[in-house]
Amino acid sequence: MTVTIREHDDRTNSVQFTDGFTPPLLNAVKSIRGRSWNAESKVWLIPNTKEASLSLLYNLYQTGLFNHPSDKPKEEQPLPHLQEELYIKGEVKKLRTALSVRHYSELTAVRYEKWVQDFLAKNQQGKNQPEEKLINNFLKDLVTKKNVSASTQNQALAALLFYFRFVKNTPVDRLSSVVHAKKKPRIPVAFSREEVVKVIENLSGTKQLVAKVLYGTGMRLNEALSLRILDIDFDQNEIIVRHGKGDKDRHVMLPQKIIPELKKQIEKVKKIHQQDLRDGFGEVSMPNALSAKYPSASRELKWQWLFPQKNRWVNRATGQEGRWHMDESLMQRAVKEAILEARINKNASCHTFRHSFATHLLESGYDIRTIQELLGHSDVSTTMIYTHVLNRGAGGVQSPLDRM
Repeated sequence: MTVTIREHDDRTNSVQFTDGFTPPLLNAVKSIRGRSWNAESKVWLIPNTKEASLSLLYNLYQTGLFNHPSDKPKEEQPLPHLQEELYIKGEVKKLRTALSVRHYSELTAVRYEKWVQDFLAKNQQGKNQPEEKLINNFLKDLVTKKNVSASTQNQALAALLFYFRFVKNTPVDRLSSVVHAKKKPRIPVAFSREEVVKVIENLSGTKQLVAKVLYGTGMRLNEALSLRILDIDFDQNEIIVRHGKGDKDRHVMLPQKIIPELKKQIEKVKKIHQQDLRDGFGEVSMPNALSAKYPSASRELKWQWLFPQKNRWVNRATGQEGRWHMDESLMQRAVKEAILEARINKNASCHTFRHSFATHLLESGYDIRTIQELLGHSDVSTTMIYTHVLNRGAGGVQSPLDRM
């Protein structure tokens, strides 16, 4: 079996099999993002990128129809850097499987993959050294050379510990000497009530409604944008936050002031969905395996995103077309601009609405446990950071200069 990969044009490479196609070979090519079939030349075309080429090589080796580079005689092995990249790609794929089996979120999976990929790329020459030494050196370089925060350093550590425990099957006691960065306490940035009004007034349309949901419920941005119509319960006056941080569900209050706006938004989504159905689309991504259990549910109105994106997306790998929810970057950019227009000189963002929600509830006399549940914190100590508003700190002391 011979596979010929050559440059087709400036943007694509052609892939040709001398002995025809078999299901494993077809799957190896079809899993490449952006691939297409050229009927005129009778070849597959893949993007002319390093990532696409490495993905194809890895997929071909996985079919078992070809020798892995390490199985070949030394003089026939590909260049060392290619072996390393194929090895890293294989390890990252194993990591992705381990994360998926344990139901880690997509965001966590992407971040873990990035850290493990960086770690493996840096330590290809030191594979025989103790794992804890390699990890500690990697974490030290993050601080001394990249000047990352303690939170970022601990996130990298969590990714590496997961990789060694569940992919490399390294016993936990062998990793006991790795260094954990000590996080310094930081007071969260919060808006005053007047500042909240100013920022929201500088937003418009759907983005203004999202901001009201963030401040009115204390949700994280990704939680608010991931809301579906069925999550809004007008009868019980509550909103269900599904698959929040740690894959936990929780209930939050439904702010009475935005009920008319939410009902109007649902009617807007209904019209968009009906038009998508008329165009032959209208399916939405379903959580977990619900699409298999309820095949027609993805076309029902109740499962549609509360804040859908403006345009439909196309999955290049499958050709499927659908509509995702509003992208986080659009909301983040709009809030940044609104803060500037309001002339608020704080290092604030969308997450500041969540901090303001907790701070203002404490100021109103609500107990810390209630706020903990509303925010979805596993430990009350995380919520305690907002108690700086109770004793007022330096802001509640009169300066001796003011007494002169």
